Amino acid sequence: MSFKGKVAVITGAASGMGAATARLLTESGATVLGVDLTPGVTFVGNVSDSAFCEAAINTTLQRHGRVDVLVNAAGVVVRATAPETSDDAYHRQMRVNVDGTFFMCRAVLEPMRRQQSGAIVNFGSIWGGVGGKGHAAYAASKGAVHNLTRSLALDHAREGIRVNAVCPGEVDTPMLRSAGRERPMTDDEAAAMAERVVPMGRLAQPDEIARVVVFLASDAASYMTGACVPVDAGYTAT
Repeated sequence: MSFKGKVAVITGAASGMGAATARLLTESGATVLGVDLTPGVTFVGNVSDSAFCEAAINTTLQRHGRVDVLVNAAGVVVRATAPETSDDAYHRQMRVNVDGTFFMCRAVLEPMRRQQSGAIVNFGSIWGGVGGKGHAAYAASKGAVHNLTRSLALDHAREGIRVNAVCPGEVDTPMLRSAGRERPMTDDEAAAMAERVVPMGRLAQPDEIARVVVFLASDAASYMTGACVPVDAGYTAT
């Protein structure tokens, strides 16, 4: 799949699945502009700030004249039941996972409409389609991303814009290993968790998710829009 001449903006590009997607798109010929809180990407800032999202897209247009692909990989998780989830933790997940995805999509839709082309790939989750025990707010946020994806797909299906979501299962990323835990999981602990809950018995690697993202963003997926695609080693088939 060639992305030569295409311009892609990727949030959460500094690590994990966002970084893997940025690398694969770059290798496929795209001009990639990364967005993250961590220095070293093109745009450093918080996607929960709508003005920042607008500025990132506007700057991309000024520099490159178009945006062909938007990947919303930025996300946060708090591992907690509802009674254990503070107001701040709840709002942080909603602001990054839902607001950030919405704001970036909204910012890019008008230029894509002018082009009459574009592909948006949002990051949902297996827990956006099924319940996530001990992850109430996170599951709710990803469910919102799934229905945002479907609604945007319907709104813009006749404008040359496709909107899909990738829904990863358990992926070996810094967020899975560390976020919300007292200490990062060791290799043995990660392997034991995968053996316990994943039908294939192993964690996904970020590149395995990124390859599906790149497919959804490519012309090979030209008849796909409004899809929430599980990449979960059979987790949601059980």
